[in-house]
Amino acid sequence: MVDQVQVYEAAVPERISQVLDIEAGAPTCVRSRRFVLDDKPVLLSTSYLPADLVAGSAITQEDTGPGGTYARLAELGYKPVHFREEIRSRMPSQEEASRLQLSMGTPVIMICRTAFADEGRPVEVNEMTLDSAAYVLEYDFDA
Repeated sequence: MVDQVQVYEAAVPERISQVLDIEAGAPTCVRSRRFVLDDKPVLLSTSYLPADLVAGSAITQEDTGPGGTYARLAELGYKPVHFREEIRSRMPSQEEASRLQLSMGTPVIMICRTAFADEGRPVEVNEMTLDSAAYVLEYDFDA
């Protein structure tokens, strides 16, 4: 289940502007939400998308419809074809610990996923904060 959904337009943070390759302070569509499993919050997610790219689409609404943001990006001609993830671990902020209902001393896993459309164009940065006690990260890849 997803709750605490917020969708709004805001100036892009500098760290995100560099990844999206847009001007610092440019408008972005920000999608923030919390994922809950068995009545326990397990993940906070905030996506940043160039506002001019998604203007007028369902991406700017709380309910993006079937297939979510990536399906809507595909309809706009910006289907994600490649992803890059950066993974870190750290202690949560007070706000994160509160929203995730974490016990003292429980670290979080940070995943920053960038979605790229054709020709390497970055179309979304998704910063995810995971309750480390609720996830096993498994990767399977060829040598």
